Amino acid sequence: MLKKMLTAGVLASAVFSSFANAAETLVVSTWGGSFRDLIDESIGQEFTKQTGVKVEYITGGTIDRLNKAKLSKTPESDITFTTSHIGWLYADSNLFEKLDTSKISNYKNVVPQAKISDYHIGSWAYVYTIAYRPDLVPKDITFNSWNDLWNPKLKNMLSAPDFDPSHIISVAAILSGATPQTWEKGQAKLLALKPNFKSFYTNDANSQQLIATGETPVQVLLSMNAYYMISQGVPIKVVIPKEGAVLGVDAMGIMKGTTKSDLAYKFINIALSPEVQAKIVALKKASPVVLNAKIDKADAALPGVFTTKEQWDKETIVIDNKMRAEKTAEWRKWFTENMMQ
Repeated sequence: MLKKMLTAGVLASAVFSSFANAAETLVVSTWGGSFRDLIDESIGQEFTKQTGVKVEYITGGTIDRLNKAKLSKTPESDITFTTSHIGWLYADSNLFEKLDTSKISNYKNVVPQAKISDYHIGSWAYVYTIAYRPDLVPKDITFNSWNDLWNPKLKNMLSAPDFDPSHIISVAAILSGATPQTWEKGQAKLLALKPNFKSFYTNDANSQQLIATGETPVQVLLSMNAYYMISQGVPIKVVIPKEGAVLGVDAMGIMKGTTKSDLAYKFINIALSPEVQAKIVALKKASPVVLNAKIDKADAALPGVFTTKEQWDKETIVIDNKMRAEKTAEWRKWFTENMMQ
């Protein structure tokens, strides 16, 4: 009888624990649309499968979510996805918990470029690079170098993001013999590119529309968006110029003040597992941020999908994330006043 009572007690405890997990929620702050869907499909659903804990998403723009987090007395989310450089603004505002890397099981396989700070770590990577419509661009232009964007034959053909000019600003500085830190030395080079700009896109959907219709057949384009458009039948070619493509890393941070740190680490461990990283590549044609993910050969062959240390080191232009965060407002102001007017 005692044995049956103990067994019943264990079962009741397990059932209670299961119900408790089902009632518990991990809140993740992220962008909306396809990026929210990517996180849910590749990480969130697997997290719920393994833990029984549901994932709730708070979505919004990169800067909007940062400003909201600064104003909140208690964190609205347990984990936040943001860009690597904006993550520094979270860290500097004391919004992220310091990461205990001993709790990140695949940390040794994370590429150095994704070990961004003591407070946030990469989730996947991509590049902003040259993408173009071969059917609409002069046949003799192949974009071996970023310098090819300045070809007069491309007058009124080019588009780039208005929300983040750091890519083309850094490129212009490098082509001028300077660095992103000394970006002012590239201002004359930037101004010389002005005649080739037709427009500036405001978001991913706007970018996709402009290149799909052919209004801007050349773009400084997010690689993942390019591959999405290619999958939709738009004839786009993605190139990695000899100087490299501008690396971007989206990152995760645990919000300071969360009461669910253990679950947050579980979520991060799932995100950085080789299996989930491979799934992210398959879904979005991003670069895995770990070197032990087994990537489909066709995906690994795509320009801007980096699977080896050599590719990470030789095919990317890396802008220092902390400096980039500090320069963002200054760069946007100058770009708006001098390039978009």
